[in-house]
Amino acid sequence: MITLHHLNNSRSQRLIWLFEELELDYSIERYERDAQTMLAPAALKNIHPLGKSPVITDDGRVFAESGAIIDYVLHRYGPQFVPEPNTDAYYQMNYWLHFAEGSLMPPLLLTLVFDKVRTSPMPFFAKPIAKAIAAKVNSAFVRPNVIATLNFIEAHLATHPWFAGNQLTGADFQMSFPLEAAQARGLVDRRYPNIERFLRHVHERPAYQRGLAKGGDYAYA
Repeated sequence: MITLHHLNNSRSQRLIWLFEELELDYSIERYERDAQTMLAPAALKNIHPLGKSPVITDDGRVFAESGAIIDYVLHRYGPQFVPEPNTDAYYQMNYWLHFAEGSLMPPLLLTLVFDKVRTSPMPFFAKPIAKAIAAKVNSAFVRPNVIATLNFIEAHLATHPWFAGNQLTGADFQMSFPLEAAQARGLVDRRYPNIERFLRHVHERPAYQRGLAKGGDYAYA
């Protein structure tokens, strides 16, 4: 049986949704972020050396990284969410499975980092300098990358009900978290109706709602 090592408000919530869609028999080991640092507790390092979530154990094996976990779970337990190999849908699924963490999450993370730089306590004489640097990097590099990436996703979803076409696939589970995070931070709004539609359709699924009930507090839904 799969055990999911689940951290609150993290990427592991999308795996609970996946497991619920597949109606798998699984268990959840819960971990809570440190209230001050918002980092995962040290106990997660007992499961995987990097101490990050999600991590799953299955048949004595440990799997980390959302994309690798989704790929493993679908090929072992969920072939209905994997398109026929060597089709356009199959290659689209693989593309977006990697795009989520390779292209979308980095600029979103930088947005969060530079927002922290602007708002974190610091000596009064350093604050204007830190805020000016953060504003310059954000306006010249981070924000344009976020906008370009979201525009690219928006255009794709204008012609695709789901990321790989007409059916739910691993790509949709993977893409759900960064888009939820972007929406929660005010980066996805009415300018992106197709992204909003995608998230609405995700959140309306009964399996997603069951996953929320099992996963606990989740700030991004």
